[in-house]
Amino acid sequence: MKEEVMHECKIPFTCELCEKQLSCQLDQIEHNKWAITQRMKDIKYKIVVMSNKGGVGKSTVTTNLGVALARMGNKVGIADADIHGPNIPIMLGVEGKRLKNSSGGVLPLEVLPNLKVASLSFLIENPSMPVIWRDSAKWDFLCELMGSVCWGNLDYLLVDLPPGTGNEAISIIELIGKVDGSVIVTTPQDVVLLDVRKAVMFSRDSNVPIIGIVENMSGLICPHCNTRIDVFKTGGGEKICGELGVDFLGRIPLEPGITEKCDAGEAFVSAYPDSSAAKAFEEIVKKCEAFVRTRSDELDKVTEYREVPFLGKVPVDPNFVEKNPVS
Repeated sequence: MKEEVMHECKIPFTCELCEKQLSCQLDQIEHNKWAITQRMKDIKYKIVVMSNKGGVGKSTVTTNLGVALARMGNKVGIADADIHGPNIPIMLGVEGKRLKNSSGGVLPLEVLPNLKVASLSFLIENPSMPVIWRDSAKWDFLCELMGSVCWGNLDYLLVDLPPGTGNEAISIIELIGKVDGSVIVTTPQDVVLLDVRKAVMFSRDSNVPIIGIVENMSGLICPHCNTRIDVFKTGGGEKICGELGVDFLGRIPLEPGITEKCDAGEAFVSAYPDSSAAKAFEEIVKKCEAFVRTRSDELDKVTEYREVPFLGKVPVDPNFVEKNPVS
């Protein structure tokens, strides 16, 4: 049936946007998988930005990482998969805009010449209305986000996941197929770090390489006396990286200007490129680039794969030794 779908249906987007969806007799699930695969082939690196708790600044980090990557000359897309809190458009100053259809699918909004974004926010008439969807509706939207949006040729696609390790995160990873890495965002206090462990375990269980952990809101420099104040403690992110064997990507200070610029619809790294916070974002970006490029080079050398339930074929690590083999 999969071959039949590919030969008989040449529509390059998912079935949810097709006017023949109700009458079509082909396997729509297989067609959606095929359509998403075609989109993902044109994207070099796919990175998910996640946290297991809300309020840690995940979307702020995603926005500034995306703009920083674009400022370095990369072609970047940001997929806002946070269905119940799609805030990326606000932070980029495009809230209230609408996406347009084309013969090939939905055109993402171009924020910069080399930065595109797609979000549920662009489809909601009243931004104050809550999104009350069951999982089936969420699945349909995520299929459209990955398979109907004309991302084109990109160097990076950043996916802003909702907090937690539930349906949306599982679905996005399944739909993308090969995620090149996850960036986990935390704040320094112990109550949040407990949830970071779960995000790390989720990435590992989902076969997603962990690029590292970002410690956000790490210390405030008093504008009056220049004294550092650790509002939410400090060092927790780096400590847990050591415990879990994960790379520490860096600290983002608690900078009032970041909040001001997000609310004003301007990325902080563009507004204050010489600030310590902007430089911290740039260092994190460089580490992310180095990770995915190095790993891509390593995978190019892999010649052996193994079949994993729900994930398909994954590369075999030649240095892996099973501790408790099943006889």
